[in-house]
Amino acid sequence: MTAVDDPIELLARALAQTAGLIDGTGVELAGHPTPCRSWDVGDLVSHLLFDLRQFTVRAEGRQPDRSQSFERVEEDWLHAFEAGAQRLVTAWRAAGDLTGTAPAPGGAILPARFPVDQQIAEFAVHAWDLARATGRSTAGLDHEVALAALDWARGALRPEYRGEEAEHHAFGPEVPAPADAPVYDRLAAFFGRDPWAAVEV
Repeated sequence: MTAVDDPIELLARALAQTAGLIDGTGVELAGHPTPCRSWDVGDLVSHLLFDLRQFTVRAEGRQPDRSQSFERVEEDWLHAFEAGAQRLVTAWRAAGDLTGTAPAPGGAILPARFPVDQQIAEFAVHAWDLARATGRSTAGLDHEVALAALDWARGALRPEYRGEEAEHHAFGPEVPAPADAPVYDRLAAFFGRDPWAAVEV
């Protein structure tokens, strides 16, 4: 099985590159704006730490409490992220076969790997957010992770999920992107970011 065929391996790679970006992000940058909704860098990292906890609950076969919101974390970002990432990957490795289908909330039947692919996309997009927010190039980010994330998103991110943040939509309208644009820019644009907007750092 190749890494592309193994969603947990791709998730581990997505988590590793996010950890690398967090490692290069000092707490003095916490107040810097990001391309992600109205969050600054501190909010974005805190959201990623919250994601790890919520996603681990899902990997363990339970349903996360969607009514919860993240609490802002002011320090020790890298240690907390690496520990949470290890727990998440371990939980998915213990979850069993992901090659078939599984029931989803609401009665839908989805690929068993669907939540792993969703998590790959989450960390891929936010890796782009964090790189852009801290003035770093996205050229060296993992292309296979981005391609897998974009493929999942094109099948899963329906138009009704898009809209204005004030209306409680998680994603903005898709931003047109050239077919030959870098894959992370295409991914970000699909999720409603504008890769060609001026970066505030």
